Amino acid sequence: MPQFIDPVGGLLTSFLAAVAEFRADHDYPVPWFVDDVDPQALVDPAAFEAYTARVVDERNPSGVRPGFVPMTTLWWVDGEQFLGRLAIRHRLTPALEKVGGHIGYDVRPSARRRGHATAMLAAALPIARSLGISEALVMCDKTNIASQRVIEANGGRLLDVTEQKRRYWVPTTRS
Repeated sequence: MPQFIDPVGGLLTSFLAAVAEFRADHDYPVPWFVDDVDPQALVDPAAFEAYTARVVDERNPSGVRPGFVPMTTLWWVDGEQFLGRLAIRHRLTPALEKVGGHIGYDVRPSARRRGHATAMLAAALPIARSLGISEALVMCDKTNIASQRVIEANGGRLLDVTEQKRRYWVPTTRS
């Protein structure tokens, strides 16, 4: 059964296969996190361990890189199979209020259309609540109907539609 785990070096093979899928998928832009992976981490297991440690450390204000906010990144896995990743940004900047939001998620192409994104967002909402986020700003590209459905299935209320994005407020507790 799929579940969240902290990023770990032991999933290198499955993670690399997912990165290759994201890069080969011409229907969607390559997720930012794929380009954020340290290049050496894609070829060296020790560097991959260091990369996963860096990602986990980004939860702590002292581990945040310039231009970023603290965020909790979790991997959605089924056993040894990397299915996707989700990041919860602990606070928003003016730029993240426009493009980004509190929660971003990506499901590897071969695992799409199986309910993973809906389950990931649902599982992330209590975590966001524990971080002090009472309503999460979640957004998707204007043309991404699948992600629109994921957000709405998790209680998202449309805030607005910008030139690029549909922006929603999603309560972090179910009423």
